[in-house]
Parts: sequence; C-alpha cells; structure tokens
Amino acid sequence: MLISFLEKINGLYEGLFTPFDKLIEKLPFADWIIDALCDSIHLLPFLFIIFLLIEIIEYYYADKINGLLKKTGKYGVLVGALAAIFPQCGFSVIASSLYSKRIITLGCLIAVYLATSDETIPILLATPTKAYLIIPIVGIKLFIGILMGYFIDLVYTAKLQNSPAEESEEIIEEGCCKHSINHGNRREIFIHPLMHTMNVFVFVLIITLILNYWLTHVEITELVSGGKIIEPVIAAFIGLIPNCAISIGLTLMLIKGTITFGGLMAGLLANAGLGLLVLLKNNDFKDTLKVIVILLLISIVSGITINFFL
Repeated sequence: MLISFLEKINGLYEGLFTPFDKLIEKLPFADWIIDALCDSIHLLPFLFIIFLLIEIIEYYYADKINGLLKKTGKYGVLVGALAAIFPQCGFSVIASSLYSKRIITLGCLIAVYLATSDETIPILLATPTKAYLIIPIVGIKLFIGILMGYFIDLVYTAKLQNSPAEESEEIIEEGCCKHSINHGNRREIFIHPLMHTMNVFVFVLIITLILNYWLTHVEITELVSGGKIIEPVIAAFIGLIPNCAISIGLTLMLIKGTITFGGLMAGLLANAGLGLLVLLKNNDFKDTLKVIVILLLISIVSGITINFFL
C-alpha cells in the first residue's frame, strides 16, 4: 500500500516536473548530465517531506528514546538497535557518547552502529520503484545488530557506570549540518530539514553524475564483477567513512545496478554516521580501534555471506 501510494505521488511529481525537464533537456549538456539533473531535482520534494517528518518525530521523541537507552540494562542491545533503524542522524552520536562514559555496553554500541540506517531509507522512499528494498535492508541490519550485540556482550563484560551524576549528565553533541541533536530550538524543525535536503541533494547530484558517466563508459557486467568476496570488503572499508554521502552513494549504486546486495549491506552495516568521529574524540584510542575492527569484521562477513546465499 505504501509503495503504491508513493508511486502515485511520484507520478504526480513527474507530471509537475515535465515542463522543467523539457527546459533542462534543451541545455547543451550530454545525456548523462541531463539525466542526473532531472533525477536529482525530482527527489527534492520527497526528501524535504521525509526529512521534515523525521525532524518532527526527533524533536518530540528523541530525548525519551535516549533516556530510555540509559536505563534498559540487559535490554539495551534490543532498544538500541530498534531505535537506530529510525533514520535520525544523532542517535549513533548519542550512543558513542554514552559508551565513552560506559553507560551502555560494547554490544549495545555495536548494535546501534550496525542497525543505523542514515540516509538509506529517505533515498529509497524518494525512489518509489525501489522502496520495496527498505524491508529487507532494515530487517537484515536489525537482525545482525541484535544478534551480534548480544553475542559481543556475552564475550566482553565491562562494568557500567550507574551513578546518578553520570546518568543524568546531559550529552551535548552536534549532528549533521552542524545542528544540535538536543533540539533546543523549535525553529530547527523547519530549518534543519531544509538544510539537510539541500546537502543531500548536492550529494545525490554529484554521485549520480559520477555513476551516469560510469554507466555510459563501462559495461554493467564489469561494474559488478568485483567478486562476491572483494566487493563487500571494499564496501565495508568505504562504509567506515563518517559522512552521510557514503550511505547515499551506496544506495544509489544499488538503484543503478552497480553494486551487489551483499556489497551494499557490508557498506551500510559499517556506516555508523558521525558516531565513529565522536568515539574517536571521546573514547580511549585502543578501545575505539577494537570497536572499528569488530564493526569491520561483522560487516565484511555479513556482506560475503549475503552474496553467497543470494
């Protein structure tokens, strides 16, 4: 039903953008540039609406979810993974800060990182013909996040801080677009979605230009012939880069057919948004390196496994 609704909305927008598309087609550019401009501009209304809805939900419920995560104890992995699948940019940042203070476990942190969806869901929602991919992607990330989170907590045991001072301490960090993840200013409900939409639009345009150029000069079979093993390894290392452009790029590559599903999942599982930057800043370096290695191994093995079963 949701996909059908999105397709109807998409059809409406296609009609609205037809005059604009005809204007762009008259520009003295190559076809692959024209297609990239049209495809990227068509996403703008969808992206703004999606990001606006996300911002409203974050404003009213993010603090409650973050507070719940501090008090979940043995259910932290489950709560963290479930909260992380919602495409908000600040949750991995909060989890990294909580872990650096040892308020949540290593397993909970890894579960949050693995389940974090970043820009994948908005991009797929803005591309109705590929919206059906949301369920398998989110389902796999959630399953692996919960499974590996509890497994890691069985292997690694650490004493958590339970003092009221630690638990009540406010965590102040910046999310994407340099906005506060504490949502203290109500104006950000409208300003941040607009800024985020424009940032994502620029990323989408640049990445689509690169992919379209690639597709016009390289056979599609050559693009996806990196191997069921090599591709997930490369994608996982790329996924470690703490920038939303990474999840956008990986998702667009799947939409264009230039990456395998296992490669996509390896990259998305390793992509924890800005969380790793906060961890590098606030946590012990050796411990952070351990987190990165664990995240990489899980992502690579998962991607390879998915490729061999699909």
